[in-house]
Amino acid sequence: MLLSLLLRRAIKTGDLTLIDATGRTHRFGTAQQAPVVTVRLHDAALHRKLITNPELHAGEAYMDGSLTIEQGSLFDLLKLFGINQEQAPPLPGRRLARALMPILRRAQQYNPIGRAKRNVAHHYDLSGELYDLFLDADRQYSCAYFTRPEDTLEQAQEDKKRHIAAKLRLEPGMRVLDIGCGWGGLALYLARIADVEVVGVTLSEEQLKVARQRAEDAGLADRVSFRLQDYREDRGSYDRIVSVGMFEHVGVGHYGEFFAQVRRLLRPQGVALLHAIGRVDGPGTTNAWLRKYIFPGGYAPALSEVVPVIEKSALWITDIEILRLHYALTLQEWHRRFQANRDKIAKLYDERFCRMWEFYLIGAEVDFRYLGTMVFQIQMTKDIAAVPTVRDYMLDWERAHR
Repeated sequence: MLLSLLLRRAIKTGDLTLIDATGRTHRFGTAQQAPVVTVRLHDAALHRKLITNPELHAGEAYMDGSLTIEQGSLFDLLKLFGINQEQAPPLPGRRLARALMPILRRAQQYNPIGRAKRNVAHHYDLSGELYDLFLDADRQYSCAYFTRPEDTLEQAQEDKKRHIAAKLRLEPGMRVLDIGCGWGGLALYLARIADVEVVGVTLSEEQLKVARQRAEDAGLADRVSFRLQDYREDRGSYDRIVSVGMFEHVGVGHYGEFFAQVRRLLRPQGVALLHAIGRVDGPGTTNAWLRKYIFPGGYAPALSEVVPVIEKSALWITDIEILRLHYALTLQEWHRRFQANRDKIAKLYDERFCRMWEFYLIGAEVDFRYLGTMVFQIQMTKDIAAVPTVRDYMLDWERAHR
């Protein structure tokens, strides 16, 4: 079959055994070279689907149980395809898809305010209990910062907040905007650690309820407020602006709008810090399965798509840092906790949901380990002299607040 021919050309590293829907066995790669995986297809339609759109249909087949793994793990399977991706032959229709990419991704990432809210609700308005079962206690749903690989998730997330705060150069009494504030953990941290006033904006109604309650419970409601508001609707003025894990939902066609708004809201000596997922291999598109089931409208950009827009917005880029394996370690721990609470999550939703989230968490970890996905932090100012000329102040602040 054609699928077998394509796999024979694609798999050079590792050992893949495929049992097709007729019961025939096909073997690819190098015998007993890790990762060693055996996969069974239970639906003959997959023979065609995995050729035409493997990114979408492999995930759907795993969710539905029409693709099962008989040897090895889902991580092994996705790693096997990840480490062989560069030598994989072009699939039918792939050239046409690449030619249409600039048009298609603009449509896929079109995020006016109403649509942006619906996209956010798809993922972030799920049960709060779900997130409690795999995130840290502060519900930090973004890349942690592992100063040591053996650190706990809680420690790494605390270090992430401190790392971001150090780049903001906070002073008591400053007014801070948190764009995409999630459940409020970073905003509350900044208010506590630096005695600042924070305004958090989110499009998730569920996150808003939790964030407001947390501010009340912490006795910080007088200094930390949360709004159900799109960042484009804000008309305030801020000394500092921070955005963590939200830029992936902006969309390429809206980058100019985003940075123009940051510049409008930032005071003359202000500092902004953007923390987002990116890619190292240039502009691309979001995986079809991820776009359909997990993050509709989402996209992780290349720096080459972001930096030119910042330049046009008349903002200074005063610092860029690339975090490489930090998110792989974060996702590994999220998945471990997810599996430890799998029975509870299945009761909240169902088995198909659990398989969907396994595919998401493991697939994302593989992306960060083998497929050129990373996290970038960009510090921006309006004034050339708004931050010191050397980076020592960041390290000094972190060490003083460790």
